[in-house]
Amino acid sequence: MSLFGLFERRSVENPAVPLTSESLTALLGGAETDAGVAVTETSSLHMPAVWRAVSVIAGLSASLPLHTYAAGTKDRVTVPLLENPHPELTPYELWRLNYVHRLLWGNGYLQKVRNGGGDVAQLWPVRPDRVKVDREQPTPENPGGKVFWVRDDEGRLHRLTSREILHTPALGYDGITGCSPIRAAAQGIGLAQAAEKSAAKLYGSGNMISGVLQTEQRLDAKQAAQLKASWKAKLSGHQSAHDVAVLDSGASFSPVTMPYKDSQFLESRMFQVVEVARMFGVPLFLLMESTKSTSWGTGLEQQAQGFVTFDLGPTWLTPTEQRVTKELLPPGKQYAKYALQGLLRGDSSGRATFYRAMRDVGALSANDIRALEDMPPLPADANGDTYLQPTYMAPLGYDPQDMQKPPEGDSDDED
Repeated sequence: MSLFGLFERRSVENPAVPLTSESLTALLGGAETDAGVAVTETSSLHMPAVWRAVSVIAGLSASLPLHTYAAGTKDRVTVPLLENPHPELTPYELWRLNYVHRLLWGNGYLQKVRNGGGDVAQLWPVRPDRVKVDREQPTPENPGGKVFWVRDDEGRLHRLTSREILHTPALGYDGITGCSPIRAAAQGIGLAQAAEKSAAKLYGSGNMISGVLQTEQRLDAKQAAQLKASWKAKLSGHQSAHDVAVLDSGASFSPVTMPYKDSQFLESRMFQVVEVARMFGVPLFLLMESTKSTSWGTGLEQQAQGFVTFDLGPTWLTPTEQRVTKELLPPGKQYAKYALQGLLRGDSSGRATFYRAMRDVGALSANDIRALEDMPPLPADANGDTYLQPTYMAPLGYDPQDMQKPPEGDSDDED
């Protein structure tokens, strides 16, 4: 079992929380941005765009099948560790949490729990804010390399190496750890959260009124209340929509509309959603923002495939594949690969055209196509593994009549 709990109990009295500048900053709500809002990895999830971006990348990545193959082949190999890596969490839950850690802190840590034979039997997630990574120079007594200083639930500090910790860093600049996207974008996220708070205070304070009733006479509190009640009684409700108001005693009504600066305020909030999408590489339509995205034809489909090709694959999936291959599988014998066919297959018409072309040139068999569509192979007597040979293509100068000639030595004249 892991030395480190899944969740960290944060309090001033908790011995697991060291009195360092980083821990105190997190306990007090994070470093304050210029917008006056403190932003931490966890508080950033209060912004809906951040929550959505993290959930899209983490959920999609963890839901993809992570297959293992024999080196140099496409022969599937079953690895019990990847089938059931944790006694409590499902594989999806474990890898989703690991991706969430990488998206928020820029680093994902899994403790390798080994059995009596020294093989990795379980993977336990470790919160990144418990870990400090260093690099030691090799010596005759110490092979050197990455060293992980991890604090357990009781506040004790443990020195672990890559034998005990599977470390998957995100984008970084020193080759040791990854940078936290939240820390890098703290000013933008803080600005969005400050704008949301300002809007909440604006509506909560009641400053957004519909209009002002003015009279030429000075009214006391009772008279003003009676005039307001009379006005609301006459012109409130759907039945009074587009009705005509009649005012006497020199009264007039002045509607209050949203000032231009408030419309700019809303544009600013919209721009912060774009900034979050840009930071995480998620298309705007996946953040439920489609005002600037086409929703016709294959526009969204092409954007989704571009997201998988240019962001999800190289930024998040490939590092996981290579780290699992490097540290959890027998060296040089097996490799891990995500199955992306389901994400890149396109619509039914496009798939049909592609499969027909690949079948006609002999690149795919019927069973190959069925496997790509997550269908079982054909029965053995149906020849589902047969590859067709196109007969309408031949080398230049080839005489099709030669196909009719019997091979040499097979003449009927011979005994």
